[in-house]
Amino acid sequence: MSTRVLIADDHPLFRTALVQALSGCLVDADILQARDLPETFERLGACEDIDLVLLDLHMPGNQGLTGLASLRCQYPAVAVVVVSANEDPQVIRRTLDHGAAGFIPKSSSLDELTEALKTVLECRQWVPPHLARAVAGIDDAGGDRELARRMAALTPQQFRVLAMVANGRLNKQIADDLEIQERTVKAHMSEIFQKLAVRNRTQAGIAFRRLELIDPASRVEL
Repeated sequence: MSTRVLIADDHPLFRTALVQALSGCLVDADILQARDLPETFERLGACEDIDLVLLDLHMPGNQGLTGLASLRCQYPAVAVVVVSANEDPQVIRRTLDHGAAGFIPKSSSLDELTEALKTVLECRQWVPPHLARAVAGIDDAGGDRELARRMAALTPQQFRVLAMVANGRLNKQIADDLEIQERTVKAHMSEIFQKLAVRNRTQAGIAFRRLELIDPASRVEL
């Protein structure tokens, strides 16, 4: 039985490098590709037997950890490895806390990509060796691991509602978008408040926004 892998990244050249690395690891790999987060979920919905997702943190539709948290919530049986140009040890630690099976820097050579993918496909966690000590030494002073635990308790529908609340949508708008009744939205909100240990919509939205990260490529040098 072949291993089915979904590469979710908006850069064609990097997708090509990942395909090449995967071909060196798996003889019979079935490799799918997605250019943004909506297409990623389309692929997952159409192919229930995807084993591994290689997820770019900053492709269209994905703002940092929001895509990772959503994937882990909706498809908990699918392993997700983050690929990113952001090599901040704190960011790597946060991706692991939110359920990533590993972290692969985009600066990796083809040989390093191949080694990383071999490790992940053997169900072992991959962190760049030169950053492993720094990542392991980070404590949880900001409470991010607790936030990850609480986010993981949300159902897929509750996570969708939370994302809409964070984007300023009202209950009626959320109900219309999800084609559910407004009282159902209110019930979801009560559960969200309880699971995230918050008291109102503003606090819930702030908790969701903590998942967002600045894309290093978007920073302007002065």
